[in-house]
Amino acid sequence: MIKKIYIIFCIMLTCGLFSCKNQSSSDEGGDQGGEVITPVTVTHIIKEPMSDNILLNAVSVFQKKSVIKSNVNGYVEKEMINPGQAVNNGQMLFVMKTKEARALGNQTIDSTLQFTGTIGIKASQNGFITQLDHQQGDYVMDGEQLCIIADRSSFVFQLEVPFELTPYVKVGHHCDIILSDGQHITGRIASKVPMVNPVTQTQLYIIKINPAIHLPENLIAKISILKSVIPNANVLPKSALLTNVNQTQWWIMKMNNDSTAVKIPVEKGLESDSTVQIITPQFSPTDRILTSGNYGLPDTALVSVQH
Repeated sequence: MIKKIYIIFCIMLTCGLFSCKNQSSSDEGGDQGGEVITPVTVTHIIKEPMSDNILLNAVSVFQKKSVIKSNVNGYVEKEMINPGQAVNNGQMLFVMKTKEARALGNQTIDSTLQFTGTIGIKASQNGFITQLDHQQGDYVMDGEQLCIIADRSSFVFQLEVPFELTPYVKVGHHCDIILSDGQHITGRIASKVPMVNPVTQTQLYIIKINPAIHLPENLIAKISILKSVIPNANVLPKSALLTNVNQTQWWIMKMNNDSTAVKIPVEKGLESDSTVQIITPQFSPTDRILTSGNYGLPDTALVSVQH
């Protein structure tokens, strides 16, 4: 009887040990099957020129303006211009009638005086009317302003440059002018004013554009000044670059083999809208660097490259 009990006990113990071993094997297999494989896309380092630019605001102005004034006390008999109208040097703008002639009315003026009572006022330069101060029938005093003519050829952009940036702004060099509608035009740095604003510590530069381009006054534009150029920079898409919350550390994820990506700390340099320069380390053109699926990966991760 005792012998039978002993045999039964041994059989149960053997079954229990076998069951535990199977469970352990099952757990190990489950752990291996639970490893996450992240789908990713990759790119390669490329070499291309990158530039560092200074971006500053500038305002358009007409440097030369002619103020047309009345040379008699009298009335505006005829007004022959409109705001915005182009005029030529010597063109008739106003016909003035003296107050004495106006007082005489239709009475005939003595012809021996060689004076009709009317005086013509003409443009003193080519340009266009930017301001019209009086209309037909107005009474004006001698020396009173009638209109302003802007010289179209004097159109420039005025650029205020912080003094510490003036070494990068060279007179005679070209620059890119970016208008508010996104249009780009080329300008030339024509001159600089030899004084600094005592409050803002900025120096005034004058930028000229092609005279065939007509723009309004008081237009605010952005001026892009070339600061430096790296002709053969190591460049990656910005999507390949990762950083911490404080943006004090930068790294990329590089394929170590066909299924594993590893974290590589990097030092970044210049940036553009879509690319970034990698200063160190130096990568081979054949190195595969993750551009998507790289966010949140550990230092070493299992990945699957998507083609």
